[in-house]
Amino acid sequence: MQDRTVSEVIVAQLAAWGVNYIFGLPGTTCLGVVDAIRKHNKIKFIKVRHEEAAALMASAYAKLTGKVGVCLTIAGPGATNLITGLYDAKMDRAPVLALTGQVKLQYIGPGSFQEIDQDVLFNSFCVFNKTINSKEQTIELVTLALKHALVERGVSHLTIPNDIQKELLEARLEPMEGRIPDFGISNPDLVERAVRVIEETERPVIIAGWGVKEQGANLIKLAERIKAPIITTFRAKGVVPEDYELSLGVLGDVGTPMARKYVNDADLLLVFGSSFSEKTNIPRKKTVQVDIDPMNLAKEFPIELTILGDCGVIIEKLLEKVKERENHRVLEDVKIEKEKWYARLEKEADSEASPLRAPFIFKVLRETIDPDAIITIDVGDNGFWFGRNFLMKRQTLLMSGYLATMGFSLPGAIAAKLTFPDKQVVCITGDGGFAQVMGDFLTAVENSLDIIVIILNNKELAMISVEQKMEGYAKFATGLKNPDFSDYAISCGGIGFKVKEPNELKDAFKKAVNAKKPAIVDVETDPKRF
Repeated sequence: MQDRTVSEVIVAQLAAWGVNYIFGLPGTTCLGVVDAIRKHNKIKFIKVRHEEAAALMASAYAKLTGKVGVCLTIAGPGATNLITGLYDAKMDRAPVLALTGQVKLQYIGPGSFQEIDQDVLFNSFCVFNKTINSKEQTIELVTLALKHALVERGVSHLTIPNDIQKELLEARLEPMEGRIPDFGISNPDLVERAVRVIEETERPVIIAGWGVKEQGANLIKLAERIKAPIITTFRAKGVVPEDYELSLGVLGDVGTPMARKYVNDADLLLVFGSSFSEKTNIPRKKTVQVDIDPMNLAKEFPIELTILGDCGVIIEKLLEKVKERENHRVLEDVKIEKEKWYARLEKEADSEASPLRAPFIFKVLRETIDPDAIITIDVGDNGFWFGRNFLMKRQTLLMSGYLATMGFSLPGAIAAKLTFPDKQVVCITGDGGFAQVMGDFLTAVENSLDIIVIILNNKELAMISVEQKMEGYAKFATGLKNPDFSDYAISCGGIGFKVKEPNELKDAFKKAVNAKKPAIVDVETDPKRF
């Protein structure tokens, strides 16, 4: 209840709701909040080199933890620079809070230095967007911003004028307990109906989306109980280990042919936590769909049975009621399909080709990356080949899903290493994506984060070149002039390795791991993937 500045109250309220990190840049119109973070012993400020990276870090942190990711910057250009990262959070339904400074209240309106209409700017994509116009609003607006982000799984934004930040305020903090509803299950009777539907079918298939990312063990129990193969969306790749006997890998553009075959042949799809992206292309057939978001239910076409609620709770209810099946043929058939697919991947992995080809690179990486690592990927060829050729064990995958923005993987890796310092974190990116955010490799160095950045360097926006070819256009403006990324790593205070020959890759990766400092492995790859 003691007098503190509004900034100090804001930061204390964020800490009371479990915020651990704030990603951002200090500047004139947010100095009060920055100083309040400096004084607080439970929140760490991660200074970035570009505000887009701050927002992407906040988004990645939210995706990994389910907690609110927070980013902070100044009015005007700082606020506009956040937009790409915040849109990533919006489209992947990650709870994020953006805090932006603003000019003093008495100057708002006439177009002061760095003043823009931030209310209008953020209205188009935020679930909550307010300006703290008086100190008395502070606790209520901060609490509502956090609640909206968590409950609606979206982006909240608060503008804090410079003079308001410094005012003294006597306020009682609001705890998180009792403010967030229980999303368990909307109608328990629907579980009974789902059990009956399952028992009426012969060839059920489970499709796991990102919304069921914490339920790998229970998905396996359900698969074994009803003898159903498990297929994932790309974002959920690795939710169930891909070497598990009933796992058929990813469904969709970067997926496996066996996943598509089994989905097409199924007489029932059990879909958990998937948004039915066009890239996944879940077909219209008899389906039981479970999701926490009512707008995802039957989003594309009518569904046989939809259940609103927490996927984990509902899977546990199904496990209590569904009967054990005997169907050894499924295991035998899946084993045969997987052996054929693995043989194909092995054949593609040419260990002699130079520059290195992506199938070989990912064969080596899947043999060397820690089974429990966090892997962040970027958009473009690197993501395509990872989805198709990397076989996940117990690793966690993090990406920019619906927005598919270049430059996600490095900020994502930084957020992942901060959140899980004891895990190996590997960033897989292309030269185009890395160059967009390469300044923030310095952020990893400054914070002693021993991430490993694998750059598939083909000196080209290779996927765009392919798209130009497919659409009948001439190849144009896709070549890239790159620095030596391994030298860049060393100049930043990290460690760097250059890989030109196939026999150098595994050794370079192991040296990067053992260095225990931020590392870049710059791998020369072949842009002519087709």
